[in-house]
Amino acid sequence: MFKKSIFTQILTALISFVLVVACTQTNKPVTTTTNSSGSTSTAASIPIGVAVAQTSNVAFIGEEEVIGAKIAEQFFNGKGGVNGTPIKLIFQDTGGDEQGAINAFNTLITQDKVVGIVGPSLSQQAFSAGPIAERAKVPVLGPSNTAKGIPEIGEYISRVSAPMTVVAPNSVKAALKINPKLKKVAVFHAQDDAYSKSETQTFQEAVKAQGLDVVTVQKFQTTDRDFLTQATNAISLNPDLVIISGLVADGGNLVKQLRQLGYKGLIIGGNGQNTSNIFPVCQALCDGLIVAQAYSAELSNEVNTAFREAFKKQNKKEPPQFSAQAFTGVQVFVEALKALDSKTKLSTLPLEQLRTKLNQQILAGKYDTPLGEIAFTPQGEIIQKQFYVAQIKMDSDGKNGKFTFLK
Repeated sequence: MFKKSIFTQILTALISFVLVVACTQTNKPVTTTTNSSGSTSTAASIPIGVAVAQTSNVAFIGEEEVIGAKIAEQFFNGKGGVNGTPIKLIFQDTGGDEQGAINAFNTLITQDKVVGIVGPSLSQQAFSAGPIAERAKVPVLGPSNTAKGIPEIGEYISRVSAPMTVVAPNSVKAALKINPKLKKVAVFHAQDDAYSKSETQTFQEAVKAQGLDVVTVQKFQTTDRDFLTQATNAISLNPDLVIISGLVADGGNLVKQLRQLGYKGLIIGGNGQNTSNIFPVCQALCDGLIVAQAYSAELSNEVNTAFREAFKKQNKKEPPQFSAQAFTGVQVFVEALKALDSKTKLSTLPLEQLRTKLNQQILAGKYDTPLGEIAFTPQGEIIQKQFYVAQIKMDSDGKNGKFTFLK
């Protein structure tokens, strides 16, 4: 009896200790929970999905988007989140194909129960994953989807990435300022990518509008790395300007091989080459590449100054467009949630109703972002006033460089 009594006392003490620790635990859950009515009244944070490419040959875009989104999460939570409730970004890797994006969207919507999604990285993925969100009535903000027809996917699909029809022609005009004698243009594009096929149409229309001649259109795959045939065919026609619509690996290798084969004229890269991740691909031969931009690190407003400082402190370089657009996507969700919460407490809304009202609020708002002041059309197209054109200037070692903005 004595031994049993001692054992019982020890066991009771241990149970009491565990209960005290549990009751004094200060850690909070990082995702929302819902009550029987589906509202988020017990939420410790508001979940926002980020579905971008963290693997595959598209990771060069997604990695920059992850950085921008995480900076936004830290920045806005530091300013009180959504009227005192923090946001929690939930990341899903889309990889580089359509099925990856579909899987990521489904997981965020049905399992993670996010209020909205920033993503995906590619227009090609958006055309497949967007309808998933549309059917579920979940608001989406595309951070780098520039092809024609993205907002037309549905009522809940918007984008913070300006369409190429607005941005791309600026680079053609800039090339003409550098060399007013341009006449013959060779065009290259990836035929297996929706963004590239859409962008090349815009480029060709812009070229013709400027009175220039498209002397050849050369096609390739985003997985190609050998462009000897296409480059040789184009160079034989003596073009004054080459325009490439592709991603970093394919586009960067094409730039390199054109230069290695002796092409000395101007080269314009599309939005897929709008990243410093192209530097290791074409190295010193990246020098002079012209790329239209929807973002300038030099834009002077409060939020861009804060974003730029945070990015430079973390990465020791200027922020790129894809990071700025992902930051902007998170910002729009936060500010729309704040505005909605001020009118109707989010904690009183069932998730389905919250998503619908959030989408309406996004489209109704105006936002001062790293991209400048933006708003949206009723269809979800971004309204943005400021655009830029940059030219890559590589360092003497050919390893690093920067995008120098043209006046």
